[in-house]
Amino acid sequence: MIALVACHFLLAACAGPLVHRLGPRAFVVLALPPAAATVWAATEWTVTASGRAETWSWQWIETYGVSVDLRLDALGELMVLLAAGVGTLVLLYCASYFERDTPQLARFAGNLLAFTGAMLALVLADDLITLYVFWELTTVFSYLLIGHGSERKQNRRSALQALTVTTFGGLAMLVGFLILGEAAGTFRISALVADPPEATAAVQAALVLVLCGALSKSAIWPFSMWLPNAMAAPSPVSAYLHAAAMVKAGIYLIARLAPAFADVPVWRPTVLVLGTATMLLGGWRALRLHDLKLVLAYGTVSQLGFLTVLAGAGNYDAALAAVAMILGHALFKAPLFLVIGIVDHATGTRDLRRLSGVGRAAPWVCAVGTLAAASMAALPPMLGFAAKEAAFDALLHGDTVDRWVLAATVVGSALTTAYTVRFVWGAFARKPGVADTPTHRVGAAFLAPPALLALCGLVLGPGVVWTDRLLSQYADEFPVPAHPYHLEIWHGFGVALLLSVLAWVGGAALFAARSGVTRLSRRIAWPTADGVFGHLLLGLERFALQVTGFVQRGSLSVYLATTLMVMLAGQLAVLATDRPWDGAVAPRLWDAPLQGALAVLTSLAALLCLTVSRRMKAVVLAGLTGYGTALLFVVQGAPDLALTQFCVETVSMIVFVLVLRRMPVHFQESVSNWRRAVRIPVALAAAATLGVVVWVAAAARTAEPAGAAMVQEAADHGLKDVVATILVDLRAWDTMGESAVLAAAAIGVTSLIYLHRRADGASTPRADGATASRADGVTASREEIRGRDTAWSLSRPGMTGLPQGDEGAPERSWLAAGSTLAPEHRSVIFEVVARLLFHPILVLSVYLLFCAENMPGGGFVAGLVASVALITRYLAGGRFELAEAAPLPPGLVTGLGLFLSTGVALLGLFDGTVLHSWTYHGDLPVFGKYHLGTSVLFDAGVYLLVLGVVLDIVRALGAKVDRQIERAAGVLAAPAGPTSGGPGRGPAADGPAAEGPSEGDAR
Repeated sequence: MIALVACHFLLAACAGPLVHRLGPRAFVVLALPPAAATVWAATEWTVTASGRAETWSWQWIETYGVSVDLRLDALGELMVLLAAGVGTLVLLYCASYFERDTPQLARFAGNLLAFTGAMLALVLADDLITLYVFWELTTVFSYLLIGHGSERKQNRRSALQALTVTTFGGLAMLVGFLILGEAAGTFRISALVADPPEATAAVQAALVLVLCGALSKSAIWPFSMWLPNAMAAPSPVSAYLHAAAMVKAGIYLIARLAPAFADVPVWRPTVLVLGTATMLLGGWRALRLHDLKLVLAYGTVSQLGFLTVLAGAGNYDAALAAVAMILGHALFKAPLFLVIGIVDHATGTRDLRRLSGVGRAAPWVCAVGTLAAASMAALPPMLGFAAKEAAFDALLHGDTVDRWVLAATVVGSALTTAYTVRFVWGAFARKPGVADTPTHRVGAAFLAPPALLALCGLVLGPGVVWTDRLLSQYADEFPVPAHPYHLEIWHGFGVALLLSVLAWVGGAALFAARSGVTRLSRRIAWPTADGVFGHLLLGLERFALQVTGFVQRGSLSVYLATTLMVMLAGQLAVLATDRPWDGAVAPRLWDAPLQGALAVLTSLAALLCLTVSRRMKAVVLAGLTGYGTALLFVVQGAPDLALTQFCVETVSMIVFVLVLRRMPVHFQESVSNWRRAVRIPVALAAAATLGVVVWVAAAARTAEPAGAAMVQEAADHGLKDVVATILVDLRAWDTMGESAVLAAAAIGVTSLIYLHRRADGASTPRADGATASRADGVTASREEIRGRDTAWSLSRPGMTGLPQGDEGAPERSWLAAGSTLAPEHRSVIFEVVARLLFHPILVLSVYLLFCAENMPGGGFVAGLVASVALITRYLAGGRFELAEAAPLPPGLVTGLGLFLSTGVALLGLFDGTVLHSWTYHGDLPVFGKYHLGTSVLFDAGVYLLVLGVVLDIVRALGAKVDRQIERAAGVLAAPAGPTSGGPGRGPAADGPAAEGPSEGDAR
């Protein structure tokens, strides 16, 4: 099972090169994983139909009971066949639907196949958390698929609306899952259904939250607005996501949980009322629309409401009818959407007012569409008729509420018949006064997928008895009545057949009076859910603007004071209430007098920051507080922390200095006496409160510290540096998360600086004084110094015409790009020092990386040390020198670091656990015995990540500002054309955001 799911995602990752090489024919290759899943599910038919289930489980984090569980039972068998089978045909359909020059086709193909894999895993999941993960994956991939063609505003808006609605429901559902899992003592779905928890208030609240997720996913009112708008997506997406897959996920979840919770008081009223309302409102709205896709979209909403009623009714016969209707709905709604795609492809329109004579021009398309429509209208001998008969019979023999629902269902069936006839008439009939629509020829491969689905609906009508054994296995999870219903195409003349005839007649009458019905529908139309959603978003945006304008005053001191006061109030309230200092050990002032001296000096440096008016002095004093903290670490016996603190403070001060070049020398803000009188008490109170909290927290420890166990664990593995072992082994999950956060923060900072794309051209000065445009900063810098005689040259051409002897000597350049600096900005001593120290510092960084097992070091501090080496080159030689020293784009270095760390973490899966560590022992002729552990490789990823992040920030805040200074001095010409800052921003606009990317900035 897991292999089939993984194949979908693996092949989806290869969709780009496949589409690039094969064009639309790549969809045939991409259809192989869902085809294999279909074949596998078909071979398991007899197993699941006999009541057995295939299971697969993987203990991910055994200590905490976290596992990935998959299970194939009768309901899962049905959903896998639909998700994989229809997915296969839709992918084959795409091979004819799209052209080779379709924009972003590779991305679309990969997203569609990945969605198929996520849907397959969703219906196989036997764990609530696993189900939620793949549930949200379907949400993300549906967002990408609906947003295909993002250059159109409607696609972007529809995708965002679908994402917003379904994500809101998914988050509510997650909370419900957590409550249910805690109440039941298990997150295993099969165990939860077999032994449901008692229907307490918490469980009922959890069920409401779970239903919010299910109903929003299946577009049930009041969440139904996203589905019609999602018709902006291509027809294959509508056929798969909105007929056979995504919208069925909510119905599937209701059907999965109904055997356990249908008797809970909150379940049936919620499901029956909202399902019935959706069925009627969707069917009525479909009668007045003219876009064929919208007619089917609102028809789908109506049908989903009907399926919700059946799946949530909570009895044997209704459950049997529900799974039969799930099958029937997929087999008629998917081909209808595919037929619409063919009609649109062949005629260029979906407006039923403009379509005429298409049935005669494309008779086979008309036949397939009519066959599928007959099943939607529940005409015999189609599968839709057998399923509708089962639904009528189930509701007829239910309680009073079920019979009221039956009456509404008959009305809904009449509406279904009406919009079905309207669809067939609008798509294929010849209309008086409307010229025949020019129609292109439709190929057999294009028509085959919808034709196969429609034929399945025809064959399974009389053959519905073949499915009875499988589908009744799901229904057996409910109490079995004395005379259970069996699926057959003909049950004789009875009330159910009479109700079907009544629905057909009513639908025909509504179609005959379609003009009056349309006028009446428009006259009494309520505000659409889409309009209400838009007004809610507009109101939310206005409210957010008002709140932002009130709160965000542009003063950092106000923000900090507000944060401190809120923290202060909360902590003081807790301290005053609990009085946790009673019985606590009194704090010690220091362990050694030297600690007190360092603390006093550090505090003095912090206080001096308040007295200076120059920004540079404030930066230096703030850096001294960091160095003082590092010295405290040294005295306390924490060399790892001290080394890291020293490096962080050094890099931070350099970055501060780079930024200060474009800021005023003195602080501009003037602080009045009354503001200072308010700030000082707040600051002192916050500091005192935090000190008390830290003391109380340390004194309140009752459990044994974990440090001793970690020290012992490190010693058992022959390691001496406990801190490094914790970071890359014992708590490697934390390090991975922090690494991802660090990379995201760096990307966010540099993205705020660059409003232009990093690949945009940038003007660079050439040696001849002209201006050249470069797309890649590294290439530009290398081109800039190419051909110059530098100390880095491997060979120097013969120098002729120079005096011989002591009269003269050629000028020596110590840096690769030293000659690019103006003479007044050069420092020969600094260049020499940078040249001499660069390689030793890099060697030191590598040493710190590899010695971390037994001595202070590690990937983080080693990356900072390597960054200091590159920063030294930049300070000595400028931005061109930085580009020569680090020719790789920073984003590539950062990505390689993340890739290496993540890859090492995933290697542990071969032993069953993520981040499982291995150690390889070997013997080299010269060096002797050695060992290499995966923790070192993991640390190497951290090394590259930190190096890339610092390099990115230095290039953004250093090289960027260099270009601005040069432009201000007239050395560089401003780039032509408007900037991305919007109207009114000329080339001379100040600040980093007004500039294009500089040399060395491209990722």
